[in-house]
Amino acid sequence: MIIRNETPADIPAIFEITRLAFENHPHSVHTEQFIVNVLREAGALAVSPVAEVGGTVVGHIAFSPVAIADGSDGWYGLGPVSVLPEFQKRGVGSALVRQGLSMLTASGAKGCVLVGDPGYYARFGFKNVPSLIYEGVPQEYILALPLSKKQARGVVSFHQAFSAKS
Repeated sequence: MIIRNETPADIPAIFEITRLAFENHPHSVHTEQFIVNVLREAGALAVSPVAEVGGTVVGHIAFSPVAIADGSDGWYGLGPVSVLPEFQKRGVGSALVRQGLSMLTASGAKGCVLVGDPGYYARFGFKNVPSLIYEGVPQEYILALPLSKKQARGVVSFHQAFSAKS
């Protein structure tokens, strides 16, 4: 498996991978592929690696800037992370998360936040941080990974792309 930055030639594959990855997901409203496209069009894909196996792109992860009510800068949102169904549970998603976080750290990011399964994301160092809030989501699913000593506090706002419908 090779993990590399996305290229323009990868965009159609990323759209399809993301669509298929969330097609049967119980907590999805099936807009993730549109979110990635809107993030890209807005210039808000800060880190956007793909996983390639045998010359075929099989996974993608997106990181985009978030706003935090206390004014903390340098924080990013993780998601969506997408892996073709036939490649899921083979370490592709984990490799994408690790590489993406490494890229964020190298860029000087202060932290990363996501809405997700605590059981899955704990392995990467994410934990619930009660000082961060994402309105409308149960607190236990708001997870953060500080990458600096300063902890952000307040309501987290993801990019407006996360309300994309198509």
